[in-house]
Amino acid sequence: MAEFDLGAAFIPALHKPSALLPIAKHREALLYLIETTPVTIVVGQTGSGKSTQIPQFLEQAGWCADGKIIGVTQPRRVAATTVAIRVAEEVGCRVGKEVGYSIRFEDVTSSATKIKFLTDGLLIREALVDPLLSRYSAIMVDEAHERSISSDILLGLLKKIRKKRSDLRIIISSATLQAEDFRNFFSEPAEETPSADKGSPNVASIISLEGRTYPIDILYLENPAEDYLEKVISTVFDIHTHEPNGDILVFLTGRDEIEQAVQAVAERMAQLPPGSQSILPLPMYAGLSTEQQMYVVEPAPENFRKVIFSTNISEASVTIDGIVYVVDSGFVKLRAFNPQTGIESLTATPVSKASAAQRAGRAGRTKPGKCFRLYTEEAYQTLPDASVPEIQRSNLAPFLLQLKALGIDNVLRFDFLTPPPAELMIRALELLYSLGALDDYAKLTKPLGMRMAELAVEPMMAKTLLSAPSFGCLSEILTIAAMTSVGGAIWIQHEGEKKQTESAKRKFSAEEGDHLTLLNVYQAFVTKGRKESRFCHENLLNFKSLSRAVSIRAQLKRYLERFGVVVDESLAGQPMSTVNKGEHIRRCLTAGYFAHAARMQADGTFRNVSGTTVLHAHPSSIMFNRKADWVIFHEIMETGDKTFIRDITKIEKNWLLEYAPEFYKTN
Repeated sequence: MAEFDLGAAFIPALHKPSALLPIAKHREALLYLIETTPVTIVVGQTGSGKSTQIPQFLEQAGWCADGKIIGVTQPRRVAATTVAIRVAEEVGCRVGKEVGYSIRFEDVTSSATKIKFLTDGLLIREALVDPLLSRYSAIMVDEAHERSISSDILLGLLKKIRKKRSDLRIIISSATLQAEDFRNFFSEPAEETPSADKGSPNVASIISLEGRTYPIDILYLENPAEDYLEKVISTVFDIHTHEPNGDILVFLTGRDEIEQAVQAVAERMAQLPPGSQSILPLPMYAGLSTEQQMYVVEPAPENFRKVIFSTNISEASVTIDGIVYVVDSGFVKLRAFNPQTGIESLTATPVSKASAAQRAGRAGRTKPGKCFRLYTEEAYQTLPDASVPEIQRSNLAPFLLQLKALGIDNVLRFDFLTPPPAELMIRALELLYSLGALDDYAKLTKPLGMRMAELAVEPMMAKTLLSAPSFGCLSEILTIAAMTSVGGAIWIQHEGEKKQTESAKRKFSAEEGDHLTLLNVYQAFVTKGRKESRFCHENLLNFKSLSRAVSIRAQLKRYLERFGVVVDESLAGQPMSTVNKGEHIRRCLTAGYFAHAARMQADGTFRNVSGTTVLHAHPSSIMFNRKADWVIFHEIMETGDKTFIRDITKIEKNWLLEYAPEFYKTN
């Protein structure tokens, strides 16, 4: 019979190439393993077809019978959307029909959806409503080796769920290094496994698929680069002038750098000899809209070479065809939370060897490629083997809140793949307690703690939103929450037009600070900007970001209505003078963000309350170079040797004592 078995090679699809992916010949073996073992760990290089093909194999093999669905989680929103769009194309349906995706504030699924791509964090949220994830017959945790905090927690939850649901199939896709760790994590002593698995201690099995890789030349610098951004741009032009056709993928650390690089390449293109091939520089980072991400994946136009400037997003999650050259800056921005200061910083750090290998692997996908590492070979030898898992260097408050809401009360005993340091756990529990989400026994408070866990914003903003009705400013705080959740920039600044942006900002600025300024921008946008296309253009406002804020606000409002919180949108509530209204909003923000308070020093910098850290107002803030005594801020970031705070609002010192007596004591 075997010679007539067309299953593996014959995958009828509009895109014949999927049959040529390395995974196609493993189809039968994969399906057999998934059928017979509760947990399957799939090891395969990026580009082997894991993310796009495995869910289709499962669906074709009948795993969606009885109205069940297949869930595929991704560590990043970008990946969840791009992979879903790709699979929908292969299946031949519109996104949101048989194949859909769900990311924070954007759900593109329907009752017809059988294959659902979503972020790890969203699947954890679904468990709040359905603790056994009973709608899913199979869950694939993709790119689990990235060890994002959400995927680590999701694996711990799936391990618990599996004990109650022997029918659930868990598939973990990982790079080689971590596969054994995942197997050991799921393989428990025989007595703990459900009766269905008795006698077969083989809970998890590993299957390896080779990726399609061509040889890659790796080139190092002889001497360290003084300015790596400058070196990146000159390397791009060297490749463009001396190397044959093929697109270039450049790894940088963050959005600001990427935008600088795109701008610099656009300016220098004028120096290329006339008639030569042009360069099409494109950005790729998490804050881009789905349409902008799609440009990156599309083939370059005739007579253009694509140069994609990306964060580490392109290391694993998204496969971009046509890349022949990789330029690796050698750095990545990693989140690091300092429990003493409560500061979560994004700091550029050298990549790990595992990341460097992932980056280089992007070059050999379609033909032999080259990877230009902008560091010396000696520097490479000193790199760590892998990055520290995110759970060991993050603010755990949002995640502990969710675990508590899932009924996992003893969070210290939760089965973490890598346990987080005790100090991070204590700090998170303290913050949740002072926000009123936990009681004296570290139990979730009802309704406040439970509602905070259900809102799709981080705990401080959740507390602010839920406190707003008592301050009489819920409508305004909803707007501020949406504006700070947007992710994209609200203002558009063109190179060399700093003055114009400043004067555009001034039209909306509120002297109390950034939050009320954002409120002014939003109100002007919904009254004028949505109807008049000129409005955003004239005021240098980002139409897409503001439209997104409108939709996020509507969703947050729906959440609150579900809790029975009525949002009074008319200004016909109790009459309030605007001064008074502004103060109520600032008091309400203090009730949520008291842990992010700072005091201005004589030299114009700020210090956090304990006085241990010098903070600078970010140049994009209205409070940059302005006087204030006490402020609260929304976020904090370290770049280089300075720590910046953004989204800053003036407050009164006594409000801190009034709204956070457990957190602040006066000596």
